Amino acid sequence: MTTIHPSALVDPSAQLDASVRVGPYTVIGPHVRIGAGTTVGAHCVIEGHTTIGRNNRIFQFNSLGAIPQDKKYAGEPCELIIGDGNTIREFCTFNIGSPGGGGVTRLGDDNWVMAYVHLAHDCLVGNHTIFANNAQLAGHVEVGDWVILGGFTVVHQFVRIGAHGMTAMCSLLFADQPPFVMSQGQPAQARSMNFEGLRRRGFSAERIAAVKAMHKALYRDDLTLEQARQRIATLHTSHPEAEADVAMMLGFLQQVSPQRGIVR
Repeated sequence: MTTIHPSALVDPSAQLDASVRVGPYTVIGPHVRIGAGTTVGAHCVIEGHTTIGRNNRIFQFNSLGAIPQDKKYAGEPCELIIGDGNTIREFCTFNIGSPGGGGVTRLGDDNWVMAYVHLAHDCLVGNHTIFANNAQLAGHVEVGDWVILGGFTVVHQFVRIGAHGMTAMCSLLFADQPPFVMSQGQPAQARSMNFEGLRRRGFSAERIAAVKAMHKALYRDDLTLEQARQRIATLHTSHPEAEADVAMMLGFLQQVSPQRGIVR
C-alpha cells in the first residue's frame, strides 16, 4: 500500500505507485502521477498535469505544477514532467509549461536541486545537473546535461546553457552560455572552460585539448562568432576523439540568436 500520512490530501484521481510515500499536510491534485520509490515530504503542493518519475526525493515545502507566472496563460492543460532519481530540496517552485512555449516544463534524471530554486514555465533541464540554493530560471530557459549553477544564479528568459557549463555564485546570464564554459559576473562573462569538471567525468587528454582549442577560438583570438564556428568545425580532423564534443558545440552555436549572442 502507498504510505500516505493521514493529514495529507490526495485526490482520488491521482495516480501514485504503491511504493510512494507522502508526508503530513501535503496536497496532491487529480492530474498528478508519481512513480515507484518516490518520497514526498511534508507541506508540499503538487498540482496540475504533473508527472514525477521513479526514486525521486522531494523534501518539504515544495510547490510543483502550479500555473505559469504568465499573464497570457488561460488555463490550458500544460505539463510539468520530472524524471527519475532527482533530489529536490526545500521551497522549490516548478511551474507547468505554457501554450506559447511547447506546453511542457521538464526536469530530467539524476539532478540535485537545492533550496529555493525556481523553474519557470517551459524550462527544459537535462540530466546530472546541480543547482545551488536560489538559482532562478525565467521562462523558456534550456539547461544541458552536467551543468552546475552557483547559488543565486539568475538566468534571463530564452537563454540556453550548454552541457558541462558552470556559473559562479550570483551570476546573471543575459546571453547563451556555450557548452563547457565557466562564467561569472553581473552580467556574466566567460572566465574559462570547466576543465576540472571534465576531468572528473573521465574526459581524455585529447578531448580536453579540443575543448581548450574551442575556448581559444571563442574567447582568445578576437574572432567573430562566425569565424570561431568555422575554426571549431575543423577540429574534428586534428582531434578525432572529440568529434562528438565538437559537434555539440557547433550545434549549440548554430542556434545562437543574433540579438542575444553568447557570454563574452
